[in-house]
Amino acid sequence: MSRSPEAADEVAELALAGDLSRPLRLTVPDLLAWPQHEADVSFECATSGIQHHRFTGPLLHDVLAAAGPVFDPTRRKDRLRFLIAVSGADGHHALLSWAEIDPDFGRAPVLLAATVDGTPLDRAGAQLVLPQDRCGARHISGINAIRVDGRYASWA
Repeated sequence: MSRSPEAADEVAELALAGDLSRPLRLTVPDLLAWPQHEADVSFECATSGIQHHRFTGPLLHDVLAAAGPVFDPTRRKDRLRFLIAVSGADGHHALLSWAEIDPDFGRAPVLLAATVDGTPLDRAGAQLVLPQDRCGARHISGINAIRVDGRYASWA
C-alpha cells in the first residue's frame, strides 16, 4: 500500500488538555521554537537491553506552564495535587506528578524531545524523556496527548 504525498508530509501533533487555561496543539517544529535542552540518556529496555541516546527538546514543565495550569496562585502547595497523564500513539501511557517537574520541588529535567540522536521527530512525534529513570518504561514515543488534572484535592 503506498502513501499519498500528503501523508508523507504529515507532521505529528500532540494535544495539551485538561485543567489548563490555554489548551494547545503542538507539533515537533513548535517544540523546536522553545529553549532546547539536551540529555544523554541510558536506560534499560525490557525487549532490547540498554539503550543510549541523545535527546533534545524543551522541558515539559516550561511547555505546560505556558499552557496555564489552573493552580491557585495564592496557595503555593495547590499545584502539588496536579497529575500529568501522557499518552502515546502506540497505546503506552505514563503518569507524573506536577511536583516531580516543578522547579520548587523535584525539578526533574523531563523533556518533550523533538530530536533523538540528531534526527527530528516531525512525523514520529515528540517523545517523553525522563533522564533520571533507570528503566525506560516511562519513556513515551509518539506523544499524542498530555492531560493535566487537578481533581485530586479531595483525597483526604
